[in-house]
Amino acid sequence: MIELKSRRDIEAMRRAGQVVAECHRQIARMIKPGVTTMEIDRLVESIMAEHGARPYQIGYKGYPYATCASVNDVIAHGFPNDEPLKEGDIVTIDTVAELDGWLGDSAWTYAVGRVSPEAERLMRVTRECLELGIAQAKVGNRLGDIAHAIQTHAERNGYGVVRDLLAHGIGRSLHEEPGYMHVGKPGKGLRLKEGMVFTIEPMLTEGTYFMTIDEDGWTARTLDGKRAAQYEHVVAITADGPEILTAQ
Repeated sequence: MIELKSRRDIEAMRRAGQVVAECHRQIARMIKPGVTTMEIDRLVESIMAEHGARPYQIGYKGYPYATCASVNDVIAHGFPNDEPLKEGDIVTIDTVAELDGWLGDSAWTYAVGRVSPEAERLMRVTRECLELGIAQAKVGNRLGDIAHAIQTHAERNGYGVVRDLLAHGIGRSLHEEPGYMHVGKPGKGLRLKEGMVFTIEPMLTEGTYFMTIDEDGWTARTLDGKRAAQYEHVVAITADGPEILTAQ
């Protein structure tokens, strides 16, 4: 069952989303060769504490960290560690803040120093997919319209779109209905109504969209070892169009 959010609910979610946005603003200033993803994880914990929020991911289904840190061929759910990031890496940092019982969730892919033109292009197209998906998040449209916009742009540019990890509704719980893939047909799927709030979070790969899971039970990698990128916002469906609650 999909829970429609009131204007008051959406404003509460925006406050949680802005804690996450502040985390990403500070991560962007911190990212450089030699920094570790564990240092980023500690930064995020500190920022959330300063804002009276808590890192929702810690303890979620046993996950032990405030962030997911996914480097190069890791699609999502990578564990932070003490290995320094290297020039040319790309890294996706995903984090969820809980504030006053409401959640904000956003992932962003960062370039570490100077990256290759191929990595830059992957990141650019993935972010464009996010923007195209958000543009379709309007009352009366369907989830398939969002998914189709993302899939079409990704595949036109030669990228795979991950199927096995889903976008999702969000509110007081992290994974609410609807859960959906970023592939689909226009005019198909759930019709969008005012008050729906969900993530739009395309994950693109340079090669196959098939993936594997590491022995830790969390880390999702591309099957062919090629790079992946992801950008994610929480979006509310309103009468005036899509509202990005995690906007930086």
